[in-house]
Amino acid sequence: MFKSSIQAIACGLSVLFAGMAHAQDPIVIKFSHVVADSTPKGQGALLFKKLAEERLPGKVKVEVYPNSSLFGDGKEMEALLLGDVQLIAPAPTKLEQYTKKLQIFDLMFLFDDMQAATRFQNSAKGRALLDSMESKGIKGLAYWLNGMRQLTANTPLREPGDARGLKFRVQPSNAQAAQFTALHAVPRKMAMAEVYQGLQTGVVNAQDNPWSNINSQKYYEVQKYMTESDHAIGNYVLITNAKFWNGLPGDIRSELDKVIEEVTLEVNHQAQALNDKAKQETLATGKSELITLTPEQRTAWREAVRPAWKGFEAEIGPDLIKAAQAANQTN
Repeated sequence: MFKSSIQAIACGLSVLFAGMAHAQDPIVIKFSHVVADSTPKGQGALLFKKLAEERLPGKVKVEVYPNSSLFGDGKEMEALLLGDVQLIAPAPTKLEQYTKKLQIFDLMFLFDDMQAATRFQNSAKGRALLDSMESKGIKGLAYWLNGMRQLTANTPLREPGDARGLKFRVQPSNAQAAQFTALHAVPRKMAMAEVYQGLQTGVVNAQDNPWSNINSQKYYEVQKYMTESDHAIGNYVLITNAKFWNGLPGDIRSELDKVIEEVTLEVNHQAQALNDKAKQETLATGKSELITLTPEQRTAWREAVRPAWKGFEAEIGPDLIKAAQAANQTN
């Protein structure tokens, strides 16, 4: 009987200690993305991990998975909604099935520059877009900049007519596809991880991306011409599973909100410098020729794609488009 009592106590203590250990396990936050660590998003993910684990030692563990190493473009949204990953930062175009309003960022030549896009993102209307998906289980946390998008191809792109007949890789965006169709190009939707091979094999022969992605993905190896078009903002929406985020202990969520605010400021501050560096590294390879559009050429491109905007005006909202255009004015 004594032996049985000892065994019972030992068993009880074992369960108690196991329960205590389990209660002290850190909350694991998996951050999955599809680009390299050296890009603005990659750097932001690593900084989030660093600060979150420093500010919440033993309470939070952040695992970062770059370059589609955990989930690729086609799977990360499903993984987020299933709770298999807690943070992703997709381009707005990946979110159009959850809110059509984010298509505002797909309108080519809408913003004059990154400063204008930033003003819009920070405006009341821009911030409200982050909350537009919560009914679908998605919580927007921040906008992360990645510089302006540039056109690349194996033929020079100076005038809108130069795009005729080219097979352009586009993101899974109907708005992007419509605008390239307006240019008499052939849009082909393709995941980020497939773009290099697509360019290499000729499945597509042109694409667009910020300099940081052009350089890190080595598109200069398979594209002869780089047109500095600054035709659209390259940005990401940092999102989480709403149920997961709202279910975090209040003190932890509050601290993570502060970390995200700090990381966002740093990512957006560094975006231009990282893209400038990536541009110089790309050109230093000597494998691609740089084409810079004149203001007149840029206007011609805008007028060529503007008719395609009309098809998405009702979904986005005319007031939102006007607010974005107003952000181009500094006065």
